[in-house]
Amino acid sequence: MTAQPRYADRDDTPTDDHIIQLHGVTWADYERLLEIRGDHSAPRIAYLHGTVEIMSPSQTHESVKSMIGCLVETWCLERGIPFLTVGSWTLQSEPKSRGVEPDESYIFGDPKAAERPQLAIEVVWTAGRIDKLAIYRRLGVAEVWFWRKGRITPYALRGEHYVPIAASEVLPGLDLELLTSFLGNPTTFDAIRGFQAALRAGGTTP
Repeated sequence: MTAQPRYADRDDTPTDDHIIQLHGVTWADYERLLEIRGDHSAPRIAYLHGTVEIMSPSQTHESVKSMIGCLVETWCLERGIPFLTVGSWTLQSEPKSRGVEPDESYIFGDPKAAERPQLAIEVVWTAGRIDKLAIYRRLGVAEVWFWRKGRITPYALRGEHYVPIAASEVLPGLDLELLTSFLGNPTTFDAIRGFQAALRAGGTTP
């Protein structure tokens, strides 16, 4: 995927997002943290085998993840794909010692038949994070996208492992390079209108 110039060369060392990692944390401790945080989308809390990551996203992190989500929803509306936005739905399994809250996530088709989102989206605005794929792979999320430095890399679950794929499988036909080309727009309004126009013109990257 072609990176957008606005993001391609940025330094993603830990400076913008506020991240704390705690080790030796029990499952009960993790659930207590979720209880204290309450029904909010931030900070986002992830758990993997006794390690907890607490991340308070920066304004730009939130802007990028929201714009990606809006463009996914625009594509679905233009193509007539039913979807349910489930945002930072807390996905967890005590027996598997894993818990995660995506930046964005989606159910496609009948939401009553889904125990997990089919698609989770993660924005890597600050490097050095917990291994999210190691969490997602045991929670049964079919596809995970990682945005980093202007690129979206999709991963598909194959058995108990994720493999990088060239194009989305849960949204076949979605041109991720076209989608990411609009993330450098100054407003979400501009990005959506530009993406709509491109899709209606046949889907050509500007």
